[in-house]
Amino acid sequence: MDIHELLKGKNNLTLNEDAESREAEQVETDIVQLVSFLLDEMEYGIDILKVHEIIRMPEITRLPNTPGFIKGVINLRGSVIPVVDVRERFGFPAGEVTDLTRIIVIEIGEKLVGLLVDNVYQVVRLPLTHIDPPSELIEGISEEFIEGIGRLRDRLIIILKLDSMLFSRSQSEQEAAV
Repeated sequence: MDIHELLKGKNNLTLNEDAESREAEQVETDIVQLVSFLLDEMEYGIDILKVHEIIRMPEITRLPNTPGFIKGVINLRGSVIPVVDVRERFGFPAGEVTDLTRIIVIEIGEKLVGLLVDNVYQVVRLPLTHIDPPSELIEGISEEFIEGIGRLRDRLIIILKLDSMLFSRSQSEQEAAV
């Protein structure tokens, strides 16, 4: 074997390694990480990149003339943040505040919003191929909040659209138009 054949073989090896590393990067970008939480025994998920932090239930200051699903505001290290009761936003019956109740502080645009949930469950890594769009059978208010349904072994995780958590669709569209 001469030096040219040896170099040619080495170049092929390098090209194969590059292809494998690109494939590994491709696989890594095809995975979404979700913070999952429970509401009424159902599991929901939000993109971890939107989550600012998760806190225990602080005292909430109620505001007059706000929709019922806005529980009020909290003071988080000097920032006043509105808190949305996700149960009420989805039309579920009021839940009991327990030691497991948490507020997931998320970023919507450049604003922080707290989501009041029953229990933060875990961080889930889910391949994009295991996420289905909302079913055509889901109509009305449900499709406003659902981005997709994730399948993880024997579990279903409802992946939420965060932009519509505070506003109705018409208000969101009005803000986008401005």
